[in-house]
Amino acid sequence: MNMKRHSESIQRGSLLTTAVGERCPTEFKLFTEGDELYAAMAHSIRAATHRVFLASYILAADEVGTVLLNELMRQSRRGLDVRVHVDALGSRSSLPRHHRRLLRAAGVRLRRFHRWSWRQPMRYNRRDHRKLLVVDGQIAYLGGFNIHREGSQRFYGPTRWRDSHVCFGGALAVEAEALFDAFWCGHPDWAPHARNEGDSKIIPNTSRRCRIQLRCAIKDQLATAAKSIWLVTPYFVPDRGLRKQLILAARRGVDVCILTTEKTDSAPAQWAARAFYGELIENGVRIFEYTPRFLHAKALLVDDKWGSIGTANFDYRSLFINYEVTLISRNGPLINQLKKNFLNDLQDSAEITGMVWKRRGFIHGIYDVFGRFLRKWL
Repeated sequence: MNMKRHSESIQRGSLLTTAVGERCPTEFKLFTEGDELYAAMAHSIRAATHRVFLASYILAADEVGTVLLNELMRQSRRGLDVRVHVDALGSRSSLPRHHRRLLRAAGVRLRRFHRWSWRQPMRYNRRDHRKLLVVDGQIAYLGGFNIHREGSQRFYGPTRWRDSHVCFGGALAVEAEALFDAFWCGHPDWAPHARNEGDSKIIPNTSRRCRIQLRCAIKDQLATAAKSIWLVTPYFVPDRGLRKQLILAARRGVDVCILTTEKTDSAPAQWAARAFYGELIENGVRIFEYTPRFLHAKALLVDDKWGSIGTANFDYRSLFINYEVTLISRNGPLINQLKKNFLNDLQDSAEITGMVWKRRGFIHGIYDVFGRFLRKWL
């Protein structure tokens, strides 16, 4: 499919084309397998005609990342505006100096966010956790997948991370590009003006109007939920206000279901999450842990009418400290896709019941104490 037809389909918003000519009958396409996502991203970069903007917390020069890096360098040599924004901590060891030099030699504009500075040591705590690719302002990819072999079944095998990403076009892709450009130009708190039309929008977790914009949007949805609250997150460390809203919702009969992960890449973060299981379970909140592999997806569904998917975890770091970007939507087909994925993952999860939780050993109580102490810093 040539680029002209590709662009027209994106602008109409009714037909989304991704890798190898695959077509999706809605304006959103959800990815749950990294190999499919990375192929689609490489295809879109290859088809670019003007500019390619990429932000990734982890960008690894491994079997997965080098494919995309080569496409980026090829397009830059062709004269396209290619910008890559990585987090200096997240990509510290995965994107070595040699590969950074290759990118810059090819004309790619590369920036590393918040490198260590003795003059400003505290800023090192605030990271750029976004994972966003925008091509020509016409197609965008957003979600939890980093660019590394851990997301690939081909290179990491059956223990690959379980994650989610969404692809979209139209006005939302234009907004995504504007958000990237504002961040690139030194305005990380810039946010698009609210649109009355459409059923979806992209929001950063912080803006000039509200420092905790995403957290406020989530709290409003939890407070008004009437039927269900289904949450997927690898790091479940809600602040007191959000815990209160989850408990109040469960008490008024809402099905509050938390799906997090049994396998983790951060034991302290899991201690912090489990420190609040008892309180939530006692008040009617149902908690499940996904058992097959590390669950890294981030999504929220409320009443089957409102949903979100993006880069933000349900924890202090994402909602109060780091820079994130999230798609929130009332689009029926997208909500149905997120719901289907949630129910499928629930079948591979174990519920944490009150009886099981009370039988834990003494050492787990010690972990709870450490988790509560560290929860705001993880």
